[in-house]
Amino acid sequence: MEHLAPSNVPIYDTAEEQREIWQRCADRGQPVVAVRIGERGYIVRYDLQHLDAELTTETVQKLRNRVRSRRPYPTGTDPVSETEGIGGEAGPVAGELHAATENGARRLASHISPFVLTRDNWR
Repeated sequence: MEHLAPSNVPIYDTAEEQREIWQRCADRGQPVVAVRIGERGYIVRYDLQHLDAELTTETVQKLRNRVRSRRPYPTGTDPVSETEGIGGEAGPVAGELHAATENGARRLASHISPFVLTRDNWR
């Protein structure tokens, strides 16, 4: 599987639900792409740590560029930092990207899933 449809992105609220998702992905030899319900919105999380893998530098930059291109900013302004520009952290091993709604988070997770799930993007 190299892409997740928004409706197939797992969502969790508790630490136990998180552990179940991570364990299921570890058992399948797959990275995690999931949505956490936060106090003030939703967090799209991806994680390759349990696979002892990471995204290539080129893939991380492409992922950041893709996410940044989807973030609306008022005309004439530019995000101050990389974190602000993509709405969270996106690193080679794991990332957390923020979204205001569950639907938006599921769409964002689906959008980044090919970067994370495609093994050719790992090292």
